[in-house]
Amino acid sequence: MATARNLPNYSDGYWWSPDGLRLHYRDYPGDAGRPPLLCIPGLTRNARDYEALARRLAGSRRVIAVELRGRGESAYAKDPMSYAPLTYLQDLEALIGELELARFVAVGTSLGGILTMLMASTHPERIAAAVLNDVGPEIEAAGLGRIRTYVGKANWHPTWMHAARAVAESNADVYPDYGIEQWLDMAKRLYRLNSAGRIVLDYDMKIAEPFRVPGNEAGPDMWRAFDALKDKPLLIVRGERSDILSAATATKMRERAADSDLVTVQATGHAPTLSEPEAAAAIDRLLARI
Repeated sequence: MATARNLPNYSDGYWWSPDGLRLHYRDYPGDAGRPPLLCIPGLTRNARDYEALARRLAGSRRVIAVELRGRGESAYAKDPMSYAPLTYLQDLEALIGELELARFVAVGTSLGGILTMLMASTHPERIAAAVLNDVGPEIEAAGLGRIRTYVGKANWHPTWMHAARAVAESNADVYPDYGIEQWLDMAKRLYRLNSAGRIVLDYDMKIAEPFRVPGNEAGPDMWRAFDALKDKPLLIVRGERSDILSAATATKMRERAADSDLVTVQATGHAPTLSEPEAAAAIDRLLARI
């Protein structure tokens, strides 16, 4: 069974992957009579990405924010080639079984959205609704190229302010309206303080190894996977400046899924945080139906 340690806003839960890794999730309590949110972060991200969403929904919805293998408090894999979508999917299936989640709202950012589509293609009956945050069945080559320039490259900073300034320099085009407080918050989601007192990225640098192999970012036919969501209540969130999800692909997704809502977050690239007013309002509209 998963174990938990009580904290002010959530409990830390742990589960075991099929190949023996101890993986971590944050469990925010909510109304047991409503389908919980299962939140899956992006390639280099962790459960902290969903902290603001979980706190905003506090009490009304249970929010389970997972950390994929090699991220946050989840164990690092011995075999770096296991850092691939189908392995992540097996890990998530183990958690869903452990927590006995018969029906849930899947929320996926970037890689998490790819996994949401794959989960829907294998067990559509479990998906009560879904949020795809700045990702779709077609991923833009420019965005993948940009990600490949930084993923897996270790760096460290002596202070949080140094980390915030570095994050600001590399993400100025993504969040052009951010101020120093927002950059500092982002740095604290991306980095951790290690035992040597250095502020380092909070993921295994080896996640980049399979990611650099062409075709490993998604799957053989993601439109087919997406079609498993086309009759579900679906929210598609796109950053206006996104180089991962094009406006054309987002529109095609909206047209293909009859019960979907498409929201564009202005002056934002890849990916929206889901705390933006238009994204938050759209999530509330979706959840009000479930």
